[in-house]
Amino acid sequence: MDVAVVTGAGRGMGREIARLLAGRGYAVLVTDVNAEAAEDTAALIGEAARSMAQDVRDPNSHRAVAAAAAERGPIKVWVNNAGILRTQRAWVHPDEEVRAIVDANLLGVIWGSRAAVESMRSAGGGHIINMASMSSFGPVPGLAVYGATKHAVLGFTASLQGDLSEEGIPIRVHAVCPDGVDTGMVRERQGEPDSAIIFSAPRLLQPEEVAARAVALIDGTRIVEAIPRWRAWVVRLSAPFPRANLRMAAAFRKMGERKRRKEAAG
Repeated sequence: MDVAVVTGAGRGMGREIARLLAGRGYAVLVTDVNAEAAEDTAALIGEAARSMAQDVRDPNSHRAVAAAAAERGPIKVWVNNAGILRTQRAWVHPDEEVRAIVDANLLGVIWGSRAAVESMRSAGGGHIINMASMSSFGPVPGLAVYGATKHAVLGFTASLQGDLSEEGIPIRVHAVCPDGVDTGMVRERQGEPDSAIIFSAPRLLQPEEVAARAVALIDGTRIVEAIPRWRAWVVRLSAPFPRANLRMAAAFRKMGERKRRKEAAG
């Protein structure tokens, strides 16, 4: 049986991605820093799933996950979903929080991708799916550190695909860049003014619809999947004009603040 690994799958998008992959016939290894949450996801999915505690900031944890997953069969899908969201001005974050965000959101993706490549090379190829963000495409005031990691994930994903293609290694790499998603991670921040730009989207996406778009990537070769695509194009088209891009971000932030306050008030 082919195997899929999903990190940060204790809740939200990770849980939904794991569920859909199991529905496609994969044996799924669910990992999360919260061991109980990972166990809950595996129990929800059923016999196709196993769980494992993992702190994605540790490169050795990815090697251990790869070894455990490979015991059930060849690893064909690896989803680097785990991440941390904190919303504050860049200079306000405590030092340890900056390091945790970068370690989980960026280095966790790099460590996971490296482990996936090593496993998949000997298994005839596969797909690596990296969870990036709409914030990968432009400035996100209030989320500067988080946004920086997501810019880097997008750049790493495309460059990794280039490395693999040049070496003739049959692994496809994909970056999923959703707008704000209605997850526990986002709702935990909605009381914070610096989260305003997250709520500037016409609506918060549902984890199920993002998961469906992410899993669908294994049927093709698309490298970047922005959700919704029109929103990414709006930001990308202004990218050559940084001041205009910042003015647009400020306008988005104002719209988001009105919605954030309304939703935070309940």
